[in-house]
Amino acid sequence: MNTLYMILGLLVALGVLVTFHEFGHFWVARRCGVKVLRFSVGFGTPLVRWHDRQGTEFVVAAIPLGGYVKMLDEREGEVPAELLDQAFNRKSVRQRIAIVAAGPVANFLLAILFFWILAMLGSQQVRPVIGAVEADSLAAQAGLVAGQEIVAVDGKRTSGWAAVNLQLVRRLGESGTLAVAVKESGSSVERDYQLRLNDWLRGVDDPDPISSLGIRPWRPRVPPVLAQLASDGPAKAAGLQVGDHLLALDDEVLNDWQQLVDIVRKRPGEAITLRFSRDGQEREVRLELAVRGEGEARSGYLGAGVQGTEWPPEMLREVSFGPLESVAESLRRTWAMSVLTLDSLKKMLFGDLSVKNLSGPITIAKVAGASAQSGVGDFLNFLAYLSISLGVLNLLPIPVLDGGHLLFYLIEWARGRPLSERVQVWGMQIGISLVVGVMLLALVNDLSRL
Repeated sequence: MNTLYMILGLLVALGVLVTFHEFGHFWVARRCGVKVLRFSVGFGTPLVRWHDRQGTEFVVAAIPLGGYVKMLDEREGEVPAELLDQAFNRKSVRQRIAIVAAGPVANFLLAILFFWILAMLGSQQVRPVIGAVEADSLAAQAGLVAGQEIVAVDGKRTSGWAAVNLQLVRRLGESGTLAVAVKESGSSVERDYQLRLNDWLRGVDDPDPISSLGIRPWRPRVPPVLAQLASDGPAKAAGLQVGDHLLALDDEVLNDWQQLVDIVRKRPGEAITLRFSRDGQEREVRLELAVRGEGEARSGYLGAGVQGTEWPPEMLREVSFGPLESVAESLRRTWAMSVLTLDSLKKMLFGDLSVKNLSGPITIAKVAGASAQSGVGDFLNFLAYLSISLGVLNLLPIPVLDGGHLLFYLIEWARGRPLSERVQVWGMQIGISLVVGVMLLALVNDLSRL
């Protein structure tokens, strides 16, 4: 079932985003008087095709990893004299810039639409209340304590843990002061704390911003009774069963599931002894914890889970907006995610952020499937983020991408004549090499995560 969700989620996500992106090019090209020969969603063998009254061929192809709009262009073949005024290359520089930019712009507009819908639908968020602070951590050194609610990070208001995490992600790899505003339980008075960062999580493969500060979010107490077992996990291999009540780990009494998680994560690859109760009888089992991640991100893995529990109403908040407020919220979120995407790319380029955070089609498929299973809201949120990523990446000034074409046209506009064919060909070859290299790196990262 998970595989089915992954496949369907990926197909729907790519289908929607690619179609909307290419429609942007298509719509503006038509408005500029350019004859569109083909509008294709996907590459390779056409599965479905039809023509409209203006002669454009619409195609749904077999390989759903992109799409393209083919326009009449003298550079790609002979054009009849009576159609020369409809050729792309005969249009003004401004028109060509508008046509090329329309694809990424369409992706941003789609993200704004999805965020607008989500803002009106509203969401239930967990209040960012600190459950515990690790001794000698950055949070402890700054004076943060359990029970405080984080209301702002670097001056940005935080309605839930997702907002806190988003603001922290912006600071990865940086040095300086992190400003955290909190309020005590039952109080409306806010206090500011300063956390000192020094190359914070620079180059870490799988950063966990919240826990790396020494902050553990508040959670309701969950008894350590097993409800799930991974088929390839150490717990199942050692003979543990669903319903087993874990009592102690290496003689340390377990009162809460989170307590077990914290211990296991700190002991990757180590042998442990678990005491548990089954059918009223106490038993013991010896097992070796698996390892996940690399370097500083290495953590232990048991391969077990528990049944979820109800959150107390006072720890949850409903966040929603009216139709007009939702417009402002959708614009704010789209801008924030666009800036974050660009900033992350810059940090990868300079080594502040590990390139292992790049994701390819396998990871996208997994996230698409998981978000589709979670519900319409989560899937729309995923589509919005992915649409923004597609828009930002396409605007990078790399030949082959829309941004590369824009660069060529802007240079032509500034100097009054286009760059030579030789320079453009060199640029395209370099661009192809860069894009293929990044795609291979993303695919390697995907495979390593498996």
